Amino acid sequence: MPFAAALRVLIVDDQLTSRLLIRGGLQELGVSDIEMAADGEQGFKVVMAKHPHLVISDFNMPKMDGLAFLRAVRSYEPTKKAAFILLTGRSDKELVERAGKLGVNNVIAKPFTIPVLKSQIEAVVGKLK
Repeated sequence: MPFAAALRVLIVDDQLTSRLLIRGGLQELGVSDIEMAADGEQGFKVVMAKHPHLVISDFNMPKMDGLAFLRAVRSYEPTKKAAFILLTGRSDKELVERAGKLGVNNVIAKPFTIPVLKSQIEAVVGKLK
């Protein structure tokens, strides 16, 4: 079985279009176990219930932004070592440094392509196929 088929992924983004585009890209890459959430609070409930291997989260969200969500994921014992990729529309060095200090595994600038998504995921979790 390819690694992608065994990977549990959570997508957290307040924009439905973004969630659906990322899900479609993941499905193209062979990932089928995909959960989605509209904000960090909802995402953390999914984290506690499903223990994803990989979290792909937007930075700019209401209720709980991507950094607060990352902090929550890292503080929860079952997921503290889960791979975490932060998506951002901002090219902000300070944001990337703050995310790094909190334990982010990778940062992807929006907009991005499926090949970029694939390479950034594989840099964190290994080859998908």
